Formats: sequence, C-alpha cells, structure tokens
Amino acid sequence: MLITLLIIAVTCIVSFMALNNGRLMEDLILWPPAIEKKKEYHRLVTYGLIHADFGHLLFNMITLFFFGRVMEGFYADRLGKTGFLLFYIGALVVSILPTFLKNRHNASYRSLGASGAVSAVLFAFILLAPWARIVVFVLPMPAIIYAVLYVAYSIWMDRHGRDNVNHSAHLWGAAYGIAFTVLIRPEVISHFLSQLAQPRF
Repeated sequence: MLITLLIIAVTCIVSFMALNNGRLMEDLILWPPAIEKKKEYHRLVTYGLIHADFGHLLFNMITLFFFGRVMEGFYADRLGKTGFLLFYIGALVVSILPTFLKNRHNASYRSLGASGAVSAVLFAFILLAPWARIVVFVLPMPAIIYAVLYVAYSIWMDRHGRDNVNHSAHLWGAAYGIAFTVLIRPEVISHFLSQLAQPRF
C-alpha cells in the first residue's frame, strides 16, 4: 500500500500548505479560465491535492486509506507497481472534465478536493466486494446498498442541491472507477454478478 500512503501524504501536505497560503490555493485550484485561456492543464490534477477545510480532507483521506490499500494490489497485479497511481490520476482528470467543460467560460467557478478520485476507488472496490460491510456515519451497511444510495443522492443533489459540493465529479468518478476496472479485467463483471447473487447482510 506504498502508493496509497504516498498519495495520502502528498495530499495532506499540499492541502495544509494551501490552507495557510492563499496564493498556492489559487495556483492549484480548478479555475476554468486558467485552463481555457492560459493552458494551465496541471489544474486538472492539482485541484485534487487541496481541500476546503480539515474535515473535507479527513473524510477523503480516511476513505482512500481503507479502500485504496485493497485496490492498489488489484491494479498492481495487472499494471505494475504504479498501476494504482495511474488509475488515481486518471480518476482526478476524468471526474472533473465534465465540470470543466460545463464551466469553461465561468470565471466565478472554482472546484477542489479529491472526492471524485476517491469515489472511483470506492466504486472499483464495490465491484470486487459488493457485500462487504462499510460504516457510513457510524451506520454499518453492505457496500452495494451504500453505492445505490450514494448514486441516487448525488444525482438528486447535482440537479437540485445548493451546497457548493461538486456532485457531478462524484458520479463521473464512480463511473470511471467501474469502467477502468472492467477494462483491465473484464472477468470482474461475472465475479460481481455472482457475488451479487449471494447476498450477505
């Protein structure tokens, strides 16, 4: 789980630095005009290294720790030692692209946080172990049940919410996590379906 710990360490360090340095925050955050006009494409990745506050960072990094350490081994088997890092960076880019395209002329729009990439990791894990028990706000539930509730909530909030959370990135991250995993190991579909047919509550 070396790569997972490395991602967490870098994200925590950069997030803490940015929370105490407004200039650094502005240089790393996803701000569409900077990408559209100044070609600062690094922002499609660096936005995931900064967070709005400590709670935002803590939730994402705890989730990444528990599920990333499982998925890191999975991707390493197929893609080598850096497989999980490639997956994670791809998740950052793919999860934010629809948001960037939608807001590319919106100078007042900004987005930050690793939630889209963390969603990719979580949903890739759910493909492997849909009935694994996870704890959501102290409430234990099967991973697949959480996935259904998460997707439904994110779709509703993306359309109607006003909480300044980029729910679109969560959804695209989840879709990327599933698609990437199936692409590199198609047999995971039959595994998922067989697991789904054997519910364990």
